[in-house]
Amino acid sequence: MKVICEQNAVGLKHLDDPTIAGWMHGDEPDNAQSLGRGQGYGPPIPPQRIIGDYERIRAADPTRPVLLNLGQGVAWDGWHGRGVRTNHPEDYPEYVKGGDIISFDIYPVAHNKPEVAGKLWYVARGVERLVQWTGGQKVVWNCLECTRIQNPKAKATPHQVRAETWMSLIHGSQGLIYFVHEWQPRFNESALLDDAEMLAEVRALNRQITRLAPVLNSPTIANAVRVSTDKAEVPVAAMVKCHGGDVYVFAVAMREGATTATFAFSNAKPNEAAGAVQPADAGAALRSKLASARRVEVIDENRALSVKEGAFQDQFGPWDAHLYRITSDAAGRP
Repeated sequence: MKVICEQNAVGLKHLDDPTIAGWMHGDEPDNAQSLGRGQGYGPPIPPQRIIGDYERIRAADPTRPVLLNLGQGVAWDGWHGRGVRTNHPEDYPEYVKGGDIISFDIYPVAHNKPEVAGKLWYVARGVERLVQWTGGQKVVWNCLECTRIQNPKAKATPHQVRAETWMSLIHGSQGLIYFVHEWQPRFNESALLDDAEMLAEVRALNRQITRLAPVLNSPTIANAVRVSTDKAEVPVAAMVKCHGGDVYVFAVAMREGATTATFAFSNAKPNEAAGAVQPADAGAALRSKLASARRVEVIDENRALSVKEGAFQDQFGPWDAHLYRITSDAAGRP
């Protein structure tokens, strides 16, 4: 099993070992740091120190990436666990200079604060902010809740974890870290492995994402599809990809409610959208594909949707995610 680990004395003796895939900072340096048992907490580790540590790690081994995992302040400015740096999001554009892979964690379902509890979209917000703060120039990962963690009364369902997963990917995450530990009702270091239902969902997600990896790793095409819902309070987020001659639309409900979403193919040239990065012919190919589309396959759901007047509709229940493929021939395929 590959590992990303601390670059300590042991690690430095094994620079030629391919088991080590990368190096990592100490976890959540942006949070208030313990002063010792019973001594309270001091300020977070300053970004300048993280940047210095990153430069030291890279100097010792420039061949491996460095992972920096940040805390929930990435998504929630009011996180009191940052101590004196609570409500200081301006720290983060500096922190992200201290790594090659930038990650963060927030666990909305298991959260004990009403400002965040049950608001799954905080996961997407954190990913979106990391992409913004890194200027899209660094790899962004994020952590997902799979256990009760420290909340004996609340735990994410497999359906909610699936929603958080697709929220993450749609908003720019390129890697997922499943949080598997649990402290309540008892400590279990690998609680996910003892939860048959959640384990089955994580396995299914991993298989689905691995199968779709060539699509997910292709450039995102901005402004290709406009999404509207019949309930404004339940927006649906979407991402468009073009791969192997097919167009893919990945979508997820961003609030807990049912709605009908309409996906309308934009007349704008996707390759002229601000910030879009794609092959030179992607815009023309996409416009041609969408203009002739008559049928949309709903991936892994054994159903299809009709395209009418350049748009299709689908139903979204609470936290639903749907994945669509518009195939090479206009009639579609099963």
